[in-house]
Amino acid sequence: MTRDSAPHLLVLHAVRITGFADTPAIALRYGLDTATTKEVLRDAEARGWVEHTAFAGTGGWSLTEPGRAENERRLAAELTRVGGADEVRDVYRTFLPLNALLLQACTDWQLRPTAGDRLAVNDHSDPTWDAGVLHELACIDRALTPLVDRLGRVLTRFHGYDTRFATALAHARAGKGAWVDRTDVDSCHRVWFELHEDLLATLGLDRHERP
Repeated sequence: MTRDSAPHLLVLHAVRITGFADTPAIALRYGLDTATTKEVLRDAEARGWVEHTAFAGTGGWSLTEPGRAENERRLAAELTRVGGADEVRDVYRTFLPLNALLLQACTDWQLRPTAGDRLAVNDHSDPTWDAGVLHELACIDRALTPLVDRLGRVLTRFHGYDTRFATALAHARAGKGAWVDRTDVDSCHRVWFELHEDLLATLGLDRHERP
């Protein structure tokens, strides 16, 4: 049984997990042909599943509410086809404690409490503090690989999250702090957010719902 996802599913899902992106970025997310991606997006737009908006000189696609429902319907059918619901749900249960650690690490990267201000901005002048955050991210990185391996054996579209996270962490360790938590690069936080959204969409859950 093939565990590869159909292009029409991947295009709609790429819009879901990126949140807002232009056509080339959506095609790149799963290595799809740009022309095919554009065709699928136009068809989805005609069906009311996606909408294209532009502001401040940039434009991109996002899902409508009917599009989110259609995305989740297709994901549920795919998961049933491969018989992977129990495995993905078990991985998500393991993911949740790591998610709490990741969110705390990103908070610690942004804030460094002082005696007079528990919300003091981290100016990154304390190398010991920052090294502690990078150590936490390294622990998360090691825990992520076996989870992505398990997910990838269910559906191949899950491959790559661990290598992207490791690449972002390597940049951060090399002194490029934006790669911890910025959203305009493929940072640790951005990769993690996409994986979380991917798991939620695949299981048909919201962020406050336990599996």
